[in-house]
Amino acid sequence: MPNLADLRRDFASHELLESNVAADPFEQFKMWFDDALASDVIDANAMTVATVGEDGRPSVRVVLLKGYDHDGFVFYTNYGSKKGTDLIGNPNTVFHFFWPQLDRQIGIYGTVEKTSREESAEYFNSRPVDSRIGAWASAQSTVINSRDELEHRFAEFKEKFGDDVPLPEFWGGFRMTPFKFEFWQGRQNRLHDRIIYTFGDGAWTTSRLSP
Repeated sequence: MPNLADLRRDFASHELLESNVAADPFEQFKMWFDDALASDVIDANAMTVATVGEDGRPSVRVVLLKGYDHDGFVFYTNYGSKKGTDLIGNPNTVFHFFWPQLDRQIGIYGTVEKTSREESAEYFNSRPVDSRIGAWASAQSTVINSRDELEHRFAEFKEKFGDDVPLPEFWGGFRMTPFKFEFWQGRQNRLHDRIIYTFGDGAWTTSRLSP
């Protein structure tokens, strides 16, 4: 077994100072997200989404961010999935991005609500046909007997819909409205930069956290 205690590296690529962060956390997110895209980070829009179920136990999974602006951050899913039912029951969540090539992490804390049917349909119809059929074929997070069962369902829906695949009633987006952001920049000697933005009284304020 490898000695995991010896797996370490230092961070020295960037800095994050109060003097160089944007006043608006959405603008700061855009700057860092654009940096990730420019640095050819693989799946730069991949983010971990945390939820809590009715049993009080947390779950996490990686999904793809599909849009963001000052109204919030959007991803799409099957509403009957584990994450969908968790979020419908408890809309509190955290989105987390990790870009190791840049020694950066971002945590975004907030609550979600479903996107409008029109917005969900616009995104759904932009997907490749087979991806749209896959949304119908997969009763996400439910137990199935075999891979063959899933592929059989896919073939059935492909024959049923052809290229005209409608938006399922059980499928759509969630938009998260943030109340806190944390931007983490790796630094030498584990003296990392951590800047948080919190929303209150109609404005965002920034603070530095000890690493």
